[in-house]
Amino acid sequence: MKFSGKIFLKPICFLIFSILVGYELYGFIVKENQTYGLDNYNPYYKTFIDKEVIILGKQIETLQSVARDLDSTQSSLNEVKNQCVHTRKAFKRLEGILSYYFPKHVNAYINGAPLDHVSPLPTSKDFEKASYYLGSIDDYKNSLPLDMLEAGHYSGETFTILAPEGLQRIDELLFVGGGYRAKSELVDLTGRLNASFKILKNTVLLRKYYFDFEIIESSRLDLIRILSKGITGFDTPGSLNAIEEASVSLQGLEEILKPLIDASSTYKKSLKDRFSGAQKFIKKNRDFDTFDRLTFIKSYLNPLYKELLLLQQELDIPSSAEKYNQTASWNAQSVNVFANDFLNPYYYSILKNKDDSSELRQLGKKLFFDKNLSHSQTVSCASCHNPKLAYSDGERTSKSSIIGETLTRNAPSLINSIFSDRYFYDLRAFDLENQVEHVIVNHLEYNTNIEAIVGKINKDDAYQEDFKNIYQSQSINRYQLSAALASYVISLRSFNSDFDKYMRGEISSLNSNVKRGFNLFMGKANCATCHFAPTFSGLIPPLYQENESEVLGVLKKPGSFIVDSDPGRINNGVDKDNQEIFNKSFKTTTVRNTTLTAPYFHNGAYNSLEEVLEFYNLGGAQGIGLYYEVPNQTLASEPLNLTDDEIQDIIAFMTALNDINVDISY
Repeated sequence: MKFSGKIFLKPICFLIFSILVGYELYGFIVKENQTYGLDNYNPYYKTFIDKEVIILGKQIETLQSVARDLDSTQSSLNEVKNQCVHTRKAFKRLEGILSYYFPKHVNAYINGAPLDHVSPLPTSKDFEKASYYLGSIDDYKNSLPLDMLEAGHYSGETFTILAPEGLQRIDELLFVGGGYRAKSELVDLTGRLNASFKILKNTVLLRKYYFDFEIIESSRLDLIRILSKGITGFDTPGSLNAIEEASVSLQGLEEILKPLIDASSTYKKSLKDRFSGAQKFIKKNRDFDTFDRLTFIKSYLNPLYKELLLLQQELDIPSSAEKYNQTASWNAQSVNVFANDFLNPYYYSILKNKDDSSELRQLGKKLFFDKNLSHSQTVSCASCHNPKLAYSDGERTSKSSIIGETLTRNAPSLINSIFSDRYFYDLRAFDLENQVEHVIVNHLEYNTNIEAIVGKINKDDAYQEDFKNIYQSQSINRYQLSAALASYVISLRSFNSDFDKYMRGEISSLNSNVKRGFNLFMGKANCATCHFAPTFSGLIPPLYQENESEVLGVLKKPGSFIVDSDPGRINNGVDKDNQEIFNKSFKTTTVRNTTLTAPYFHNGAYNSLEEVLEFYNLGGAQGIGLYYEVPNQTLASEPLNLTDDEIQDIIAFMTALNDINVDISY
């Protein structure tokens, strides 16, 4: 008898993976026992999590079953819809925990955005080249959660584009359209969801210990998720069942936190009252469009976020960043989602906090405004990033160092630009220091190179003295130059607008049109499903470690019915981004200080925020019928039906995000 190598390797593959899982979990336990102590874990957590993950698994199996039985009757479709709602609620009770331990797997297979995306795993062709893998790519993928696989270890030459899958896509398919016509896709999606979740469930059930610091940290992150993604409708694109799901999420949080809340002598009653108050508020305000998100965040979510930190401090529970001496993106010591220190700028930069200083920042500022560093000695960083214009330049596309020519894109604000994992509209630079080099070598900008600039600085007595005072070295190098510029850009942070102060309780009033505008921004207008609070950019919560880009179909000029020709991200020189799904895809920039930074979009073709909001109100390029021109648009094409008054309210809210406290002197 002839045996297939792949069939023979399958059981071996799974045996090895089972051993690895056990070893991985055992190693984790040993490490935790040494650094934290098994007396700091509570068996309640495992009982709760195991029970919930089994319930969720059964709900997913039922969803798959009713999808298979779907017929052309309305009652059958309603049954599938109702089961989708029940399944999503079961997920929401456990989302904080599952996303804390397995964020990649949850995002890729369980509840990711309903968009085509690049596969996180190598293609079958590339996989076969890596001889150290056993079995097939499907064996590998289905052995462990994505977070525990070496997904990026073997970087292939080709990439697979995957269709959306998971609960968000199922929600969209059932509640926006499809019905019985979509049965085959629903059956496929629910089957894939079931298979992907079983991998997660089995791994969760193997785990023996959960620790206090993990539970309280995952809970605070889940509050951020509810605030920034849950109540905005981000992951309920079809049903818009976001408010009811927020209630379920809070129920799950309160239950898993029970041992910690009960252990508190100070916050036990107040935390129970806050959870109860939040539920009562939701019960009275269930409509998606009219839900008062501003009051809900200010009066319930932010106070819960702060009080859980106080509980953590009372019980002397460390953060994961403290335990493992990490530079985290999210600051676990922050007391408000709109606090100045909510995010850690040094996570996003090669420059670290211990190496930064006011002297380095002032040196960076000097370099930022020095035109002599460019080849023509006519441009500086400030030429395109004027402090008086919130570090933009007011031009449609920026002026270049060559008379009569301009750059190809509009200059975005540099305020809060540090909060990003990739830079430029096309995301071609992967760190702030790399972004600087792109500007320096561009023949339309500095038209030089790092070495030449370093050479100039080493010949300048004043610069030599400045650098020597900081670095105590005789010769200046490129890393010191980059660090100085990074230090200055890091200082350009804006979280002191009137809106921020109101949300932190530092001022007591906010104009009613601003409040209405925020609620529209976070709800009916769909702005916050791409411009996530509190940065109001495309930096994705709750960890804020990855930027998204969007295909909007921006027009050459408003009302032209001609789509701008800039290819965007697809042409940024990054192999993985050279995919049709990224054609005309651009970074989602912040709307903070946006009323100071006209004109708008990457091409600077829109002169007013009214023009911008009308573009969104119509549904982008596809909304005005340009499906053929922009087939991969990620912006929803359905009109928002915003009134003129509602548009003005949204603009009032964005105006309240202006921050006059950022340094504009030069």
